[in-house]
Amino acid sequence: MSALIEADDVVLSFGRTPALQGASLSVAAGEILAIMGPSGSGKTTLLHCLAGILTPDAGEIRFEGRRLDTLGEADRSALRRDRFGFVFQFGQLVPELTAEENIALPLLLGGTRRAAALKEAGTWFERLDLEGLEKRRSGELSGGQAQRVALARGLVARPEILFADEPTGSLDSLTGEHVMDLLVDAAREQGTTVIVVTHEPRVAAYADREVIVRDGKASSFSPVRTTP
Repeated sequence: MSALIEADDVVLSFGRTPALQGASLSVAAGEILAIMGPSGSGKTTLLHCLAGILTPDAGEIRFEGRRLDTLGEADRSALRRDRFGFVFQFGQLVPELTAEENIALPLLLGGTRRAAALKEAGTWFERLDLEGLEKRRSGELSGGQAQRVALARGLVARPEILFADEPTGSLDSLTGEHVMDLLVDAAREQGTTVIVVTHEPRVAAYADREVIVRDGKASSFSPVRTTP
């Protein structure tokens, strides 16, 4: 399969500290890829380069065969708004907004009218076992509920790629598995490519393939899968 997004020999340092030292990977459309590695290995930095959040010092990032790393900040911001989705470890919900407003936020930023955006956001509450929580703010949600709201926010605009950085890292194992079940089901249904950074083998087991990052370099392997 042709790559939807790929990194080729990417190098990035923070000051004198090297983070990536020639990392390469490719991800096919519709694939769920887990990026694993020890703390400080560069896996989150690689994710941020793929998402256009960070620009590498050397090497190339390509999305649909076109250079992403050479785009200006405005064009990369437009990609992140219109074609990419994000889920982070602690959800990072906007505390002043209700759950339904948080989910609707990517649609509102993309120009969807408020009523239509909230209507679309409302369809996610039954799907993610969140019925009755539409008007609650983040401080009134449990960790698992908040992370499911964050997941819905990441997928509501039907992004081509969902970037998930330790999406279960702040959850207990049972809640984390529930969130991953929902993430995979929703992504498969929409045909969304998922790139998830994790240090947990149980989370990586949901992926089609794993990439291991060590010392700023990436190596790929495809183990035989069993049902998580």
